[in-house]
Amino acid sequence: MSQRPLVKAIGVISGTSMDGIDVSVVDTDGDTVVKPGPGRTFSYPEDLRKTLQTLIAQPERAQSEPLEDLERAVTDAHIAAIRRFMSETGISTGDVSLIGFHGQTVYHRPEVRFTRQLGLGDRVAAALGIDTVYRFRHADVASGGEGAPFVPLYHRALASGLAQPLMILNLGGVGNVTYIDRDTVIAFDTGPASALLDDFILRRRGLSFDENGQLAASGKADAKLVMEFMLNPFFDRPAPKSLDRQDFHARAKGVETLSDADGAATLAEFTIQSVIASLRHVPGAPQRWLVTGGGRRNAHFMKRLHAELRVPVDPVEAVGWDGDFLEAQAFGYLAVRSTLGLPLSLPTTTGVPHPMPGGELNRAA
Repeated sequence: MSQRPLVKAIGVISGTSMDGIDVSVVDTDGDTVVKPGPGRTFSYPEDLRKTLQTLIAQPERAQSEPLEDLERAVTDAHIAAIRRFMSETGISTGDVSLIGFHGQTVYHRPEVRFTRQLGLGDRVAAALGIDTVYRFRHADVASGGEGAPFVPLYHRALASGLAQPLMILNLGGVGNVTYIDRDTVIAFDTGPASALLDDFILRRRGLSFDENGQLAASGKADAKLVMEFMLNPFFDRPAPKSLDRQDFHARAKGVETLSDADGAATLAEFTIQSVIASLRHVPGAPQRWLVTGGGRRNAHFMKRLHAELRVPVDPVEAVGWDGDFLEAQAFGYLAVRSTLGLPLSLPTTTGVPHPMPGGELNRAA
């Protein structure tokens, strides 16, 4: 058992899908002990969300422009979310020792050792009066790592009592997996999860997503297009590896000639086949898959995964986890690890040359 004291930390993150700001709390020693608490999701102001979506579609701007006003707006939206979370859950400033503030990823190119998450840790610490850790991915990327996925060590802590080998699949905007078999932890991005499909549904139907996968389930996937998509060299690259949300958009334009239902079915099947391809890069077949992220609520995704993988495929709630807030909890956990100088990533999770600490601490005034 760990002898370290438990620290109450709030984690906050907005993912690549930008569908909200997730806030949760965890009591942890930053190592083996994890006691997750409640979580909440708060929407971005709609004008800010649209501005971010426009920015992400213009990578040259996301990489090089200063964006001071936008960064302050993103930070203030997170501050407001944390304040609402604390008010709604009855958590006072004096209860919390640390905030893990991920920020909003707008550009991620590890091959040129560059990642950008908008967010000002000093502004959060000053506004809330709580020490704040941010810039979690920067040391990893600067050292040659992929800078993602960044939740695997939290997955390992949560999964210590479960049958293994185990695969944890996160279906957010981009898909990623964590393979856990006791001391072996391997993690990498798998390919598109919901991003391509969500953007297609928005263009065609004006809706933010395909609810419960109903449109995709009603269509017929174009097998030739899916096969062409799977020829992308990314799928044969050894793990670990990571993606930007936009990486497959240009290659997926072939679906524009299809009907709404067939286009949705084709993009959904691309997601499924990219998940199956992840098995090329792990040492053994997992006994079970646990699915987190918004995609676990897509009945079409879950049905297809179960049919193809032929082992139990369950939402993480089946083992008592809260799939809506795993990532937010993880950044609270990683904030504690950061203050202890413990690794946030491993050679087998991001490709760094050695276990890599990270994060930058901003003290409250």
